[in-house]
Amino acid sequence: MAKAQIKELFFRDNTLHLKWFGGRGLNVTERAMRVLITVLTALFLGVLATALLSQLWSNRSQNLIEESRLTLLHAERASQNIRLTAFDNKDGKPLVLDQALLEKSVPMDATEHERFFLLLDGAGNITASMPLHQDWVGQPITSIMGPKFVTETVVNADEMAPTTLATGEDALLVSKNLGTTPGSLIALQKKDVVMAIWRNSVAKLTSLFVVTFFVLVLLAGAFHWQAGKALDADEMLNHATGRLDTALEGGACGLWDWNLMADKIFWSKSMYDILGLAPNGEYLSFREFANRLHPDDERLDYLIDELLRGKRKIFDQEFRMRHENGSYVWLRARAALAKGHASNDPHLVGIVFDISRQKKLDAMNREAELRLKDAVENISEAFVLWDTESKLVLCNSKYQQFHSLPADVCEPGTPYGVVTAASKEPVVQQFVSAELNETSGARSMEVQFADGRWLQINERRTKDGGFVSVGTDITALKRQEEHLLDSERNLMMTVRDLQKERQLAEEQSQRLADLADKYASEKTRAEAANRSKSEFLANMSHELRTPLNAIIGFSEIMAQAMFGPLGAPKYDEYANDIRKSGQFLLDVINDILDMSKIEAGKVDLEFADVQLSGLVDEVMRLVASRAAESKINIDRELKRIPSFRADKRALKQVFINLMSNAVKFTPEGGTITIRAAHDGRIVQFQIIDTGIGIPPEDIEKLGRPFEQVENQFTKTRSGSGLGLAISKSLVEMHGGTLVITSYEGQGTTVTVELPFIQERATQAA
Repeated sequence: MAKAQIKELFFRDNTLHLKWFGGRGLNVTERAMRVLITVLTALFLGVLATALLSQLWSNRSQNLIEESRLTLLHAERASQNIRLTAFDNKDGKPLVLDQALLEKSVPMDATEHERFFLLLDGAGNITASMPLHQDWVGQPITSIMGPKFVTETVVNADEMAPTTLATGEDALLVSKNLGTTPGSLIALQKKDVVMAIWRNSVAKLTSLFVVTFFVLVLLAGAFHWQAGKALDADEMLNHATGRLDTALEGGACGLWDWNLMADKIFWSKSMYDILGLAPNGEYLSFREFANRLHPDDERLDYLIDELLRGKRKIFDQEFRMRHENGSYVWLRARAALAKGHASNDPHLVGIVFDISRQKKLDAMNREAELRLKDAVENISEAFVLWDTESKLVLCNSKYQQFHSLPADVCEPGTPYGVVTAASKEPVVQQFVSAELNETSGARSMEVQFADGRWLQINERRTKDGGFVSVGTDITALKRQEEHLLDSERNLMMTVRDLQKERQLAEEQSQRLADLADKYASEKTRAEAANRSKSEFLANMSHELRTPLNAIIGFSEIMAQAMFGPLGAPKYDEYANDIRKSGQFLLDVINDILDMSKIEAGKVDLEFADVQLSGLVDEVMRLVASRAAESKINIDRELKRIPSFRADKRALKQVFINLMSNAVKFTPEGGTITIRAAHDGRIVQFQIIDTGIGIPPEDIEKLGRPFEQVENQFTKTRSGSGLGLAISKSLVEMHGGTLVITSYEGQGTTVTVELPFIQERATQAA
């Protein structure tokens, strides 16, 4: 029943595969099988040893019981025989307890296993023994059994009683009476003899167990040894199979073995990889194989039938099979018929190559060949290619037209002589000597025909020994060459004219160089004079400020009449004029001194945190009174600006100069607007007035030292003209810019942009 349920049993990859109907099956690896057999063998030996020990111990007790039972039976029979003899004695004489009576009464086989039978008379003396023991006959029983025999021995007991002989040996005995005859019968058996029988059986069973143990150990060892050899063989086979699979995968090919009778195909792992399939056993049915064949390819079963009928000697066929992703793979199979190793069934054994890449390359080559032919056909040159045997490989229609060749001669493979014989060469009017390269065999020539056309023919040797010839129409190039020759002659004449002009240019260049030297010398003198001017102004400014301070101070004392009235009112007016003139002159001198310091580079900026709103408030306190006198309205449009790093004194001076100019040039009733904003990178503020404005052409003059828009004859406002120059210089020393935008009669806008710096770091301009 179990065999009928088994579906498949096989050993592969060091694994025992057992499948049965109605179940999933069982897979046992070779290593697990070895461990299982070892465990089962050890378990069997352990169980066998346990059972043997139990049996031996049971046999020991059973042997004692069996020997005692036999001894009791023999003693009982012998005593009965003696009683019967006494009963049959008709003469009435007492029965003689001698050796003959004992031998007649004791059965023949009763003395086995060293059983002794003794006859005792009424006095307890031994009258006979069987087997005969002369040393015992005539001796009292106590000399053999010891003095306790008489008191401890039970007569007619149901079992053997243990006792100790006079020699110290353990023994078993039983005593039987003789009925009316005085005396008794003793059956005696040494315990060592009884145990010797048991030990003999123990030795036999032990020998059998030892033999069984060694046989099983040898079988298990042989199994392990054979399994080890099989494992080594499997490893070698797997290693060889792995190398074969690697070689097959690297070569994009696979092995197959087609059992034509069993309709099964053995596939190597690489075959599954080629088709993108997961290995599903080593065998594939023909139906699964045929379902993947392309329907347009020739049927393989017809080809195999021809092979079996002897119409084909080998199987060499290209076909397509469906890949797992749905595409088709081109395969080429080469196989031959062979006999099976276990039967005479025909097998188709061979190798399969993946030629998909080759097919793609062939298609690409055909496409490239078509493109090459199309390109050669469409070029403007006459093209011809010959092989190593001087046979035509390829030519285009222009070559055919040029040589007036018939179409049948232009077929590939036509010999060179046939082509030249059929060609009609055009009439040559002029031939230019050819250039020959002896190393490469290349040759080039130019030919002019009777119709005026020029043709350049280039011939080159190919790597395989053939040669290629290309004829190019160079008529246009020849004409261009003639034009170039004419142009060259004209160019030579132009070059001569240019050489004359060049000589004149060199003379002018020398004069310009002399003028440049003079200019450099004058520039040096001017810079020295400018430095002298700045130093002079700085020194004179200091010299002039001292008396001016005294003049201003005394004029203020006189105007305020600190020491009493001057007398005439006119003196008060003169004192005020003196104070104003002195103050104006002091401001001019201060501006000159500041400008001279800036030009001399002696102004150092001291950066600190500046709050723009507070700075504007300070400037407003200085210029607000003058703006109020002129009835000028000042609007402030200041957004909230965080403090930033700048020189507060210099920035304040810039504001004062710009606001003073705005007040100065804005008529009564005008407006001055102050705006300020920042974007995180720069701080921008503007001063916008509605004053007289500045003509556009005069704006570029502003900012230069001592430059004013009005000249000394037309100016209506007093001043040194240094305010804007000082302001612009101070702004630029901050890294900023000052830009003036103005239109005459529409007002002026001055825009100042400064870097918005907040980190605390000392900077110097």
